[in-house]
Amino acid sequence: MTTAQPNPLQTHVFARTDRSPLGVWWWTMDRWLLGATAILIVLGVLLSFGNSPAAASRMGIDDPFHFAIRQSVFGVAAAGLMLAVSMLTPKLIRRTSFFVYLGAIGIMAILPLLGHEAKGATRWVEFAGFTLQPSEFMKPALVILTSWMFAEGQKGQGVPGVSIAFALYGLAVALLLMQPDVGQTILITIAFGACFFMAGVPIRWIVGLGAAAVAGAVSLYFAFDHVASRVNRFLDPDKQDTHQVDRAQDAIASGSWFGQGPGEGVLKRQVPDVHTDFAYSGAAEEFGLFFSLVLIGLFGFILVRGMLRAIKLSDPFEQIAAAGLFVMVGQQAFINIAVNLNLIPTKGMTLPFISYGGSSMLAMGLTMGMALALTRRRPGAFTQNEGMARSGAFA
Repeated sequence: MTTAQPNPLQTHVFARTDRSPLGVWWWTMDRWLLGATAILIVLGVLLSFGNSPAAASRMGIDDPFHFAIRQSVFGVAAAGLMLAVSMLTPKLIRRTSFFVYLGAIGIMAILPLLGHEAKGATRWVEFAGFTLQPSEFMKPALVILTSWMFAEGQKGQGVPGVSIAFALYGLAVALLLMQPDVGQTILITIAFGACFFMAGVPIRWIVGLGAAAVAGAVSLYFAFDHVASRVNRFLDPDKQDTHQVDRAQDAIASGSWFGQGPGEGVLKRQVPDVHTDFAYSGAAEEFGLFFSLVLIGLFGFILVRGMLRAIKLSDPFEQIAAAGLFVMVGQQAFINIAVNLNLIPTKGMTLPFISYGGSSMLAMGLTMGMALALTRRRPGAFTQNEGMARSGAFA
């Protein structure tokens, strides 16, 4: 009697012949991007156990792992949200973004009346013991909707896609500046500009948008005192109070090549917001430069691989939207790390998946879920000869 040989296809999680929803999802998913994102989520939870005691002590919270436990819950929820969204079709991604954008914009509009003020800004709304920052969820939805409008404008069927895209962006910027939240304004402007570029617009449009962005940045300096203060501290640190950045620099420097060891960081205890905006400095002190480079490499890998996947997509909407989402994630990581290294003025922006925060973690799960969904392999989704430029549609 012969023994049945195991089917080598069954050595995988799902066989290639498995046509169930999960099987199809597994074999059409970019598992490298999925894996890199999963690593970041796990690292965010693990690093929170090192930064939480310092933050809890500074804030007078009895439980030293208060933030770590909450971050673990947020991490699981973000992973679940990312996986669920990554299974959606591009059509459902557009519909979901429409309702997310409406909901986020609606909440942002009432923040002056019902919002929670902290550090001179009104960016959050509180309910059931949870603090929600609606602008975090607005960002990926805005990228999807503006990309959709740019793609519709390319078709030349009378849809004023470009005008609608600028209206959606303008409304978001107006509400962000009312809070005020200049950091998020800069971030969505960069993502919007990336979508604008990917849509294949003439170079004169790109130059015009760039000039408008520079003029807007200069205006922000004169319009908002806190922006001027941060820029002045960066340009002339000897005459300004740079306590937080200085302490973050000390913590990073003390980490040397391989760090002080898990939980052994001392200087991070002097860093305000070490669990949020300056989580990178706390991680650098305990795990060193080598780990910091690995962390930066993970974000770089997601950005580069994501962009390579995006430019091979044949559908204009999917191409523009995927590129915009990956640029937004990569740019947010760059801004946070650059602030920690004192390369740019402070922005008050979280490091994706690493910094503590429920809104940030869940919104990043939503963002990467959308990006993974758009870059899944579908019949006709990819072409080797399709380029990025479609300038004729806007000529």
